[in-house]
Amino acid sequence: MALSGSTVQTPLSLDQVHRSVDVHLQPSRWRRFMAYSGPALLISIGYMDPGNWATDLEGGAKFGYQLLWVLVMANWMAILLQSLSARLGIVTGQDLAQACREGFPRPVALGLWALAEIAIIAMDLAEVLGTAIALNLLFKIPLLWGVLITGLDVLLFLALQRYGIRRLEAFILTLVATIWACFLIELFLIRPDWGNVATGLIPRIDASSLYVAIAILGATVMPHNLYLHSSLVQTRRLGDTPQAKRQAIRYNLLDTTISLNLALLVNASILIVAAAVFFTRGIEVTEIAQAQQLLAPLLGTTLASIAFGLALLCAGQSSTITGTLAGQIVMEGMLRVRLSPVLRRLMTRGLAILPAVAVIWTFGEQASLQLLILSQVILSLQLPFAIVPLIRFTSDPQRMGQFVSGPWLKSAAWAVALVVTGLNLWLVLRTAGEWTLRLGADWIWWAMLAPASMAVLLLGWISFMPLGQMVQARLRLKGS
Repeated sequence: MALSGSTVQTPLSLDQVHRSVDVHLQPSRWRRFMAYSGPALLISIGYMDPGNWATDLEGGAKFGYQLLWVLVMANWMAILLQSLSARLGIVTGQDLAQACREGFPRPVALGLWALAEIAIIAMDLAEVLGTAIALNLLFKIPLLWGVLITGLDVLLFLALQRYGIRRLEAFILTLVATIWACFLIELFLIRPDWGNVATGLIPRIDASSLYVAIAILGATVMPHNLYLHSSLVQTRRLGDTPQAKRQAIRYNLLDTTISLNLALLVNASILIVAAAVFFTRGIEVTEIAQAQQLLAPLLGTTLASIAFGLALLCAGQSSTITGTLAGQIVMEGMLRVRLSPVLRRLMTRGLAILPAVAVIWTFGEQASLQLLILSQVILSLQLPFAIVPLIRFTSDPQRMGQFVSGPWLKSAAWAVALVVTGLNLWLVLRTAGEWTLRLGADWIWWAMLAPASMAVLLLGWISFMPLGQMVQARLRLKGS
């Protein structure tokens, strides 16, 4: 039985802006590219959010340039996966969440929805902390109060959503340009030794750097972005012919490559700044605020510290907007439950604020950096459950037709899935062993083994169950 969207009437993805941008009336290739560009720009925001800042800062301050290669590898992975996500949306007219609902039995789809929601909350936790830290750096607002103030950013989203997708993209571009400008200033002031920087491109990893490397991976290749991109490409009014779809895939690949490589420059700049300023001087950085405060005396100017805080504020606010869109897509696509964007924003932000307030209240503001890094590790652990369905659907000839992934593309995508899954398993087993030895309690090992085993079984099921059997299983569940 075909895994096809033609048998079920699927609601439109982000129907308020669906097919709202015309790409056919552009007289030149440049204007046509500009009409197509935008979705990947919104996606790139997730690749330079406060969670990325925390992991890049930790990686550079603690390990120097050693983990720079992880950033580059993760960026290559992101370009590959985001291009597959865009291809799925362009060819099928469905986002990844809708494809999961249609393609998997309901219990499996519900499990994937729950994991996606955990990832979105973890992502929003990073935005809460990042925005609160930026408010503290720029205006001296206590971190706990800053966390509570972030609940009001729903008013920003409410104002922006009234102006359409192109105005939203323009607003995001302004914030991104501010971030780029701030870090150009940072690099100009620091003037690192580029010969030493280049040594960081040599792959090397050990047990001590594994946790931070996994956090960098989770911060760079974000699961909610795979759902989001497959929807955002549908905001363009595309033709239904194979030629029109092929053109859209080509322009979106170019848009993705440019946007994510610019995001890589921001992330690499943060890591290089941290390595050049803190690692080389043997200074331990325990929180983002400390890093900003140290930049001014070490570099002899307050401009660097102000730029740091301003860029962090822009990153937090822009990522908040894309996170809200991703949450809306996941809930509507997998559950067909529609909430107003404002209610959806309040729900996600409320669930993110609770752990932030609890940790800061209990352990103090110095715990914010480690909480940020933990949120990115959680994203990495959720990542295979978005990657594998994406690979399965884009590799299905009955769904994709002539645009099905070729052998080299499938091989590269599965290699990414194996690398991510393998690193995550290594981290889980190592963490369970460390906690067991440290606390002398065997129950910790078994407590972590149970959910890990369930996750591996779910991942194995969605990886190897033949697509036809997935549809048949879903139909049997519907009939029962």
